[in-house]
Amino acid sequence: MLIKILIALAVVVVVFLAIVATRPSEYRVARTATISAPAPAVFAQVNDFHKWEAWNPWAKLDPAMKQTYEGAPAGTGAIYTWTGNTQVGEGRMTLTESRPNELIRINLEFLKPFAATSTAEFTFRPEGNQTIVTWRMAGKNNFMAKAVHLFMDMDKMIGGMFERGLAQMKSVVEAKG
Repeated sequence: MLIKILIALAVVVVVFLAIVATRPSEYRVARTATISAPAPAVFAQVNDFHKWEAWNPWAKLDPAMKQTYEGAPAGTGAIYTWTGNTQVGEGRMTLTESRPNELIRINLEFLKPFAATSTAEFTFRPEGNQTIVTWRMAGKNNFMAKAVHLFMDMDKMIGGMFERGLAQMKSVVEAKG
């Protein structure tokens, strides 16, 4: 009887490992919003990490979060670090590319609760008197991340935060309009 239980357990483990191994090795999340403001006004909210506090959805999860700024005051070379509660963790963002009113690319390094590196991008597309802004994030899934993503939908989890952030950014920018 014990041998049958051990064999069944081994089969379950092997099947689980096989399922995890077949999961995608990369993830991508993207959300888009239309903001009634010119591209320079929207771009300015993202290009300067100091302005993120007004719309960053993670900042709302931990008002006591410790934030520091280094490097350039805005644009390429600007660095933002944070340390917060278990909901926001700890990490560092480095603005690696800034093309005015077009694109912002950020290297995102998560330190806690797990170590990971991702790339975030914001694109800005003028359309009449509005700007269509898209917030994207992409990264690699190691084996542990693949296992976690079996139980947590990254697109829903991160995508929901992107939607909140874009809605808050829209409110901030349009109020200044």
